[in-house]
Amino acid sequence: QGQLVESGGGFVQPGGSLRLSCAASGFILDYRAIGWFRQAPGGEREGVSCISSKDDTTYYTDSVKGRFTIGRDNAKNTVYLQMNNLKPEDTGVYYCAGDRTNSHFFIGALNPRAFGSWGQGAQVTVSS
Repeated sequence: QGQLVESGGGFVQPGGSLRLSCAASGFILDYRAIGWFRQAPGGEREGVSCISSKDDTTYYTDSVKGRFTIGRDNAKNTVYLQMNNLKPEDTGVYYCAGDRTNSHFFIGALNPRAFGSWGQGAQVTVSS
């Protein structure tokens, strides 16, 4: 089974931008959907965004709408998360995850239980 690897995390001041990438060892379109999730210290893992491979339908949690953009670069076999106007509450470990069974359609596109393949995570810290 293929692996997913995140890159692009780091430290940024409030209002700044970061771009996360999720690379697949196999063919990323083998996944029915790719999602981004985050986990703050002491918090639960929450869904941030998701993109469907079937028709590129995108999903966002309310707190990031208008600031984050998810997209795919098929030539590079990656899915990215462009994060603009970052806020301290965006701080956490960001994970990309893949759904091979179309579970996101039935369980929810931002529900971690719908995703069976996970990357190791990338730290994003937003602080002044």
